[in-house]
Amino acid sequence: MKKGFPIHVVSQLVRWLIGWQNWLVGFALIALVLIGCRLWPHPRLRDWLPSSTAVYDDRGRLMRLTLASDDRYRLWVPLQEISPQLKDAVLLHEDRWFYWHAGFNPYGLARGAWVTYVRHGDPQGGSTVTMQLARLLWKLNTRSPLGKLKQVARAVQLELLYSKRQILEAYLNDAPYGRNVEGVGAASLAYFNKSAAALSLPEALTLAVIPQDPTRRLQGTPPAVDANGNDNVINSQLAASRNRLYARWLHDHPNDASLKPLFALPLNLRPLSQLPFEAPQAVEQVLVTRQIAGGSGSSHVGTTIDLDIQHSLERQITQYVAHNQSRGIRNAAALLIDTRDMGIKAMVGSANYFDRSIQGQVNGTLAKRSPGSTLKPFIYALGFDQGVLHPQTVLRDVPSSFGPYTPENFDGHFLGPITATDALIRSRNIPAVWVAAQLKQPTLYSFLHDAGISRMASEKHYGLALVLGGGEVTMQELGGLYAMLANRGELRPLRLNSSDPQVDGTRLLSDEASFMVMDMLRQNPRPDETSGAQPSSLPVYWKTGTSWAFRDAWTAGSFGPYLLVVWIGNFDSTGNPAFVGAEAAAPLFFQIIDALRAERQQMVEPIRHMPAHLKRVQICLASGDLPNQWCPQKGMTWFIPGKSPIRVSNVHRPVVIDDATGQPACPPYDGKRTHVEVYEFWPSDLQQVFAQAGIPRRKPPQNPECTNAGATAGDPPQITSPLRGSTYAMRLNGRGQERIAFTATTDADVHALYWFVNDAFVGRSGPGESLLWQPQTAGSFNVRVVDDHGRSDQRALGVSLVD
Repeated sequence: MKKGFPIHVVSQLVRWLIGWQNWLVGFALIALVLIGCRLWPHPRLRDWLPSSTAVYDDRGRLMRLTLASDDRYRLWVPLQEISPQLKDAVLLHEDRWFYWHAGFNPYGLARGAWVTYVRHGDPQGGSTVTMQLARLLWKLNTRSPLGKLKQVARAVQLELLYSKRQILEAYLNDAPYGRNVEGVGAASLAYFNKSAAALSLPEALTLAVIPQDPTRRLQGTPPAVDANGNDNVINSQLAASRNRLYARWLHDHPNDASLKPLFALPLNLRPLSQLPFEAPQAVEQVLVTRQIAGGSGSSHVGTTIDLDIQHSLERQITQYVAHNQSRGIRNAAALLIDTRDMGIKAMVGSANYFDRSIQGQVNGTLAKRSPGSTLKPFIYALGFDQGVLHPQTVLRDVPSSFGPYTPENFDGHFLGPITATDALIRSRNIPAVWVAAQLKQPTLYSFLHDAGISRMASEKHYGLALVLGGGEVTMQELGGLYAMLANRGELRPLRLNSSDPQVDGTRLLSDEASFMVMDMLRQNPRPDETSGAQPSSLPVYWKTGTSWAFRDAWTAGSFGPYLLVVWIGNFDSTGNPAFVGAEAAAPLFFQIIDALRAERQQMVEPIRHMPAHLKRVQICLASGDLPNQWCPQKGMTWFIPGKSPIRVSNVHRPVVIDDATGQPACPPYDGKRTHVEVYEFWPSDLQQVFAQAGIPRRKPPQNPECTNAGATAGDPPQITSPLRGSTYAMRLNGRGQERIAFTATTDADVHALYWFVNDAFVGRSGPGESLLWQPQTAGSFNVRVVDDHGRSDQRALGVSLVD
């Protein structure tokens, strides 16, 4: 028999293996328990305590640090966004063995018990960072041995459920920093006006020592004062604690010895009473919107507000109200929008947020008010799009009734014939209501509804009074409408939260109509400009409004890339005769613009390209129509081919006068001595307005003894092309190149021919010249030619497409 291992050796080996197996099973069970604790659902540490909200402007400057729901300043900051120096300093000062213990340090507990209960020295708890977090989260009383045991048990519970990184992050965000400030995020902002990631080493070490005794270390007796008399310098006790920590810090970070001079400088802690309280109404709107949305997301909220612009508007409003209190102007609001991204750059909801006598905490930019005449530009824009008029169309500012509605002008007077541009600039009511009455779809009501104007009554409720401010809009809604004009007819939502996306716009007006209205508004002279011309470097496109009973005075308009709306009034709707848009709101409007131009030298006018389908056409200034031979004054107007209404003027007409009688001559004129005089033929209502205004026009003479007395001779034009009764075949592959020639024979006294297709003006030609017209589609058309004497001819035209 071969010799083998002794039996007792084998037996001992077996017992040894079984022992190790039991140990491995035990370790595995412990590991499974630990993994199970980590994986078992449990709340995030950041959700244990409520958080404040920090609101910033578009450059990252703090505007407001709100209180959490438990009246604490507590702002959660992820661990990776906290200064590494602060993290290391806290562990150096509070818990050097943080990463090695299971939530409590037996040596630290024993040492604390010895000093406190045996030597009766100053009480020492021996708490680790995890134990301090447990005390904060569960509100434990740890001054008794039983309380300390509960604290240890809770600390072990935290270690089982959360990682070291999560525990350290929670402690840094919940540690006390004096008064009602908790966490390094709130402390950094409150005391140093910095984020927790931007702290200097002296600031980081200062924050690291405060939680150990926040009450005494933030209280100076008496307050420390620096060389400049600033009484916010950290007191000597806090400075000494920080410097002792710095001495220990140098053992681990010897390279930071070069920063020693910084620790000799005074370090200021900002009092909580000096926390920023900027743009209060804008901040409150952001917070309310966030609350309505559920309040989820980051505790750091960025806005589109620019504090520099905000302060500029606030200064101008404060000064303006102070200088005009004798006129009863006590309150004002203003809104500034960047039309490029629709961000609200400044929002002043009242003249003084803290003045209860004017209800200063009301956000005037969200209040529903009568807009007065500020909606008139959109009436004209809709009229341009629907072919009702063009900028130089002559409208009638005369006493008028529109069914049961009889509007009046603000000044109670009538100006007679007035161009659409002047009617808008001078805010004449009768022409605006007439244009509104001609609209089909959309009407002004439909347009405002599509633009998102809220809480509107039915269209019948307003009727045509809506044109003159019969409805109500908010300043923000009005700002969005005017920004749409600046953005060439595309309505885009306002943005106050910087995280709001820039969405594509909804087109409510054509590019051409928006351009024409902007050009009209540009011609509105400043109220302080005697020459009637604005500086060419930065044109302003603006309009005023005054509500019924002088309750609201408005001015809205764009300059450079910005859109500004200004309101003057009282939140209790008390009227004041001084509340007139041009006299109360417009001066403040331009005061703000001038201040911004002086402060922001780079402000330039955006490039505004003329729309491709917009043309310029010559017109007779007296009528706004194409000039005939006798029109004395001609001008130019914008014109949308195929859409804008236009015809040959017939205001100026020649009359053949008999030299002997001075009366219109009776035809035939052969053998008589006659001459031709040109008269203005105005309707009787306009003649009456001229007379009332003290500028009567010379009435054309009449001769009842014969018909056609004074009528000039001459033959009307005769169309020679297109041919009568013909259909023109256009090749499919030739579309875009093939055109139809329009020609006509004329009398010798004709200087110009004007061509129309389906009553849409398409061009002008001279006698004997052809006008080439390109049809866009197949179909039947009516071609009409009018000479500069008003004589005309017309012909049907058919167009078909062939391969």
